[in-house]
Amino acid sequence: MLPNNWQQTSKDHQKAYKRMLEKGNKNKMLKALPQLHEEAFEQVDCLSCANCCKNYSPRFKQPDIKRIARRLKMKEGDLVARYLKLDNEGDYVVQSSPCPFLAADNTCDIYEDRPSDCARYPYTDEDVLLKRVQLTLKNATVCPATFKVMERLLEMEQK
Repeated sequence: MLPNNWQQTSKDHQKAYKRMLEKGNKNKMLKALPQLHEEAFEQVDCLSCANCCKNYSPRFKQPDIKRIARRLKMKEGDLVARYLKLDNEGDYVVQSSPCPFLAADNTCDIYEDRPSDCARYPYTDEDVLLKRVQLTLKNATVCPATFKVMERLLEMEQK
């Protein structure tokens, strides 16, 4: 069950998460991730949340841009000009939040062709969770599934 104050709890646990991700048993955590990921997504309904789409942007890599432009029957340059901008790391991201492809019912208008970052988000079943600590810490305050996985990992570490 997801507590109502999960975002505050996540903020309160940031130091513990960081310590665990940096100093914990990585092999044990990696082995647990697939099961924890499944458990989290049995309890979290992305369509009732969509915090990721409302607050952040994925990176749009060239293959993503090509695929999405084809789906929308637009030229790649027009897609970039209309929806995207370069961030400070040189990646294409959406110009504004929420994502322009997020529909009113929290579905994605380009779901089948969404950027690979969207398809992989929130990385709770892959080693990105352990390797990109700052990203994971941020995701734990945005995504309830990430919060659930991090809390379960903390429980495991404390045993």
